[in-house]
Amino acid sequence: MKKYTYTEKKDTRSGFGAGLHEAGKRNENVVALCADLVGSLKMDAFIKDFPERFVQVGIAEANMMGIAAGLTISGKIPFTGTFANFSTGRVYDQIRQSIAYSNKNVKICASHAGLTLGEDGATHQILEDIGLMKMLPGMVVINPCDYNQTKAATLAIMDYEGPVYLRFGRPVIPVFTPEDQKFEIGKAWMVNEGTDVTIIATGHMVWRAIEAGEQLAELGIDAEIINIHTIKPLDEEAILKSVKKTGCVVTCEEHNKFGGLGESVARLLTTEYLAPQEFVAVNDSFGESATPDQLMTKYKLDPADIVAAAQKVMKRKV
Repeated sequence: MKKYTYTEKKDTRSGFGAGLHEAGKRNENVVALCADLVGSLKMDAFIKDFPERFVQVGIAEANMMGIAAGLTISGKIPFTGTFANFSTGRVYDQIRQSIAYSNKNVKICASHAGLTLGEDGATHQILEDIGLMKMLPGMVVINPCDYNQTKAATLAIMDYEGPVYLRFGRPVIPVFTPEDQKFEIGKAWMVNEGTDVTIIATGHMVWRAIEAGEQLAELGIDAEIINIHTIKPLDEEAILKSVKKTGCVVTCEEHNKFGGLGESVARLLTTEYLAPQEFVAVNDSFGESATPDQLMTKYKLDPADIVAAAQKVMKRKV
C-alpha cells in the first residue's frame, strides 16, 4: 500500500475560496454570486480584490441562478455560492430550465455537502444532490477530495465551457494531493494500484479509503484505490480496467446509495463487465444533528466499514 502523509488539515471549501480568488486574477470575466453566505463559502478574498465582480443576492437562491444564467449571455463566467442543499434541492427548477436546458456556462459551487455539515442537521445536510445534478443533461458533476484538489478543480471549471456542479464540504480533512496538480475533468486519479479488490471513492471518502487500504494491507489484502473526483462524465475506462483486474469493487461516498457514484458504477458494470459490488453510502436515510465524526460512524462511512465491504465483496468473486 502506497504511503500517504499530510502535514496539515484544511476544509475543501477553503480550497474553493482560494481557487475562486486565483480564477478572478486569471480571467476578468469571472464573476461571483452568493446567497448571504460569503464567510461560509470563503469568498472574502475574491470580494476584496474584485468588488465590482461580486453580487450579493441575499437569501434568494432561485434569483441567484437566474441572474447567473443571464450573466453568461454577455460572456461572463459566473460562480454561484451557497450550501449544497440550497444549491440544488431549493433551486432545481431554475437550474433545469435556465441553466441546464440552455447549456449556460454557470458554475454551481456548493459547500457543506453531505453528513459532515454536522450539527446543523438534516434540514441542511443533503445526501441526494449528486443524483439530482448528474441526471441533468450536459451537467458536469465534480466532488474533489481535499483542499488542493478543490482549488485545482475550481480553476479547471473556469476553462470548461458549460454548466458544472462543484461539491465540497465544511470539515477540515488531511491535505494529501499535490499542490501543483493538474486537474482533468473526467479523468480518475489512481491512488494505489492493487490486485485483490477495487475501492472507488469520492470527496471526503477518499482519505477514509486510504485508511481502509492500510488496514486491508495489514490483513494481506492488496486494494486498488481510485479517486473519482468527476462523477459525470465518469472515467469508465479506468474503472473497467481496474475491475477486470481485481474482479470486484467497493464504492464509497458521503451520499445516499440511491443516485450517487455507486449507482453510476453499477450501471457501467451491468452494461460492460459484470462484477460483484458493495456500497459504502448512506442507506436511504436523512441525516441528523451530531459531530461529523459521530455521523460518519453512525451511518457506516468509516474506514472499518470500507474494510468490511471489501472483505464481503471479495467472497462474492467468481
